[in-house]
Amino acid sequence: MQFAKQLRAGIRRGEITTTIRIWTRANARVGGRYQMEGGSVQVTAMREISFDDITEQMAKDSGFMNKLDLLKTAKHGRGETIYFIRFNFIPNEA
Repeated sequence: MQFAKQLRAGIRRGEITTTIRIWTRANARVGGRYQMEGGSVQVTAMREISFDDITEQMAKDSGFMNKLDLLKTAKHGRGETIYFIRFNFIPNEA
């Protein structure tokens, strides 16, 4: 999983622990670890949701100003299935 550059510092600090993705199929799995600078994120929960399930609070918790801001980033390609994902950041060991 890749994250927008403006979200990465918040993820590393543990302030952002959720993301919403719009994919053609699930591109992550619960328990999976995905590299990012400084460590990796490990998916702790993932579920399909509908467009109507996305709230302004979910968008803010995912590091965006609002739902529209989130959707501009989350919607790319031809994906139509929406996933709500929880994760933890695991820093690299020194």
